[in-house]
Amino acid sequence: MRRVLPTSAASFSRRGALIGALALAACGRKGEAEPKPPAAKAARNMTLQDAVAGEWRPAADKARDPWRHPVETLEFWGLKPGQTVVEFWPGAGWYTDILAPYLAANKGKLIAANLEPADPASTEIVEAYRARLKAKPKIYGDVEITAFGPTSGPVAPAGGADLVLFLRNLHNWMAAGIAEKAFRDAFAALKPGGVLGIEEHRAAPGGVQDVLAADGYVQEAYVVRLAQEAGFVLDKTSEINANASDTRDHPFGVWTLPPVRLTAPRGEPADPNFDRAPYDAIGESDRMTLRLVKPAS
Repeated sequence: MRRVLPTSAASFSRRGALIGALALAACGRKGEAEPKPPAAKAARNMTLQDAVAGEWRPAADKARDPWRHPVETLEFWGLKPGQTVVEFWPGAGWYTDILAPYLAANKGKLIAANLEPADPASTEIVEAYRARLKAKPKIYGDVEITAFGPTSGPVAPAGGADLVLFLRNLHNWMAAGIAEKAFRDAFAALKPGGVLGIEEHRAAPGGVQDVLAADGYVQEAYVVRLAQEAGFVLDKTSEINANASDTRDHPFGVWTLPPVRLTAPRGEPADPNFDRAPYDAIGESDRMTLRLVKPAS
């Protein structure tokens, strides 16, 4: 059985997840002029590779591409021109910076099911995301912002989405007790035959899954079971985002690793004497990449 950190469930509550997301959101660029899409790519012919290479993406985000493999991952999930895509909890917009320009240039649509603004922290995250999109309308196009949370309604019109994405957020929803709701809401949003793409920090198989995912890792079999209970069928899996160097046994959970790089428990001051070298050497976490399908009938 894998080790579960001796951290109280309260410290990984929904509010804690929101505050952590806010800290990451604050790392985004501000006050920059809107870059112009290259003339040859401004109409409908932007490729996924063009979007990933886009000058509007922060350098710090591009530096993570070797770990997150956005082109290969989105191709695995089947992203195509003209699709309607729902991105749950987009955070500071790492994947939005790829999805929104690509879909806007190819007659598609992005729906961002953001945090449910239930407190000042979550409201600030949502408003920062909204401002980011508003600052560069020629790049992002018309992104529709909805909400996902404990009391939220539909994230998108029923049966209208081609692709729904859960991007390294399932552990947060487990901590908040809304993981099952996420799968139900995704299932309702998708067309018959539509795809749910999941990227999530992967726990070692075997043993009992911590239902709060206090260290940020989730067993692949557990994720598949939650999806199947909501009606999804597992189509295929990929090792695109695997990292065999991730031992998963870190003092501050998955957040010890890049990009968060904690040196002390959440809520405590950073420890300047903490040796980051072995964790930076691991890189980003070992992650499952799943493609699940809503049955056509």
